[in-house]
Amino acid sequence: MNIIKSSFPNLKNTQLLQFESLTKLYDNWNNKINVISRKDISELNTRHILHSLSIAKVIDFKSNSKILDVGTGGGFPGIPLAIMFPEVLFHLTDSIGKKIKVVQAIVDELGLRNVKVEKIRSEDVNQKYDFIVSRAVTNMTDFIKIVDDKISPINNNSLKNGILYLKGGDLSTELKNFKAAKIFNISNYFNQSFFETKKVVYLPIPYKDKDTQ
Repeated sequence: MNIIKSSFPNLKNTQLLQFESLTKLYDNWNNKINVISRKDISELNTRHILHSLSIAKVIDFKSNSKILDVGTGGGFPGIPLAIMFPEVLFHLTDSIGKKIKVVQAIVDELGLRNVKVEKIRSEDVNQKYDFIVSRAVTNMTDFIKIVDDKISPINNNSLKNGILYLKGGDLSTELKNFKAAKIFNISNYFNQSFFETKKVVYLPIPYKDKDTQ
């Protein structure tokens, strides 16, 4: 918890209690249904919670913004962001039922009223959002094919509506056709070695890519 407190000193007591509960809930649920690898569960605060919250270093979502978390898996980055932004609406989706079961249980136990959890293929989501967040579900070209029609053209935040994607490694080839993409190195915000190659990729609409035209 000290990592989260020091990185986000303005958290309210309610939020701190939720983050403290989060680690216990994942420990408990992961023993029943394995949604996080055994080696990662001991590093939950860094590799999952803080990693998810790196998006909050890039943007401070305005109240009533709508965020879609595609392929949320065990609830990342959606659940930590929903704690961080209690006035923002989050839709967490995944096609794997056992993962959604765990996510729904944790959301219920935390009392997160700003979160909707749904077992659904991302392609079948039929709503508009300010931003779409995800953790390296696929390459950017294929990801856009999944979410391209789900971003609202009406901008209300400091950044134009678009995609906020957590990825690692050398992205120069993957993003060469996306001239509007901006890369934020997470190591600029957190000094843990885990983040040395981790990035937040921001891609606003409209974006240009010869493979998606």
